[in-house]
Amino acid sequence: MRTVWLMFGALMTLLLGVLGWQQLRPDAPVPASGDLPPVRAVVYRAATAPRRHASADRADQLVSFALRQLGKAYCYAGTTPEGGFDCSGFLTYVYGQFGVDVPHSSALQYKTGTAVPRAEARKGDLIIFTGTAQDATTPGHAGIVISEPGQPLRFVHSSSSRRDPGVKISQVDGTDYERRFLGIRRVLL
Repeated sequence: MRTVWLMFGALMTLLLGVLGWQQLRPDAPVPASGDLPPVRAVVYRAATAPRRHASADRADQLVSFALRQLGKAYCYAGTTPEGGFDCSGFLTYVYGQFGVDVPHSSALQYKTGTAVPRAEARKGDLIIFTGTAQDATTPGHAGIVISEPGQPLRFVHSSSSRRDPGVKISQVDGTDYERRFLGIRRVLL
């Protein structure tokens, strides 16, 4: 008997749903009876903030995740928070958490994605530098941009600096990174 009542309830719910749907559809036939009061369509809109582009949300999440690695140790060829990171290993790890393949080499990272003018660098972009030697001209260091266009260019990276090694935040303007700057690459679309 219980099964019969459950089936009856399910059929009634389905029937009421179909009838209700017919009334909500703008192309539903209008009853022929002239005794019904006129129906006025009411449209409800949720009050929400303007939606940002999905890639901006993803970039914010990526930067937030990268910043949670602050203070992790530097380790040559390292790719994990437990063992430590080198600069390109840090990028490989962070972007990998978001399904983006980034090679474990700053030279190859310099060829990844799309080149972006420095003035248009935004959160989540790769930033590539030469090595530390005065005459270096090839990629030797990389990080993740954490600033927006129009702000001073800042990035998070895993540094091999003797004074302050490990994952940290640095700025380009007014530092040696200015001289070493090679380019910005966009890998989040």
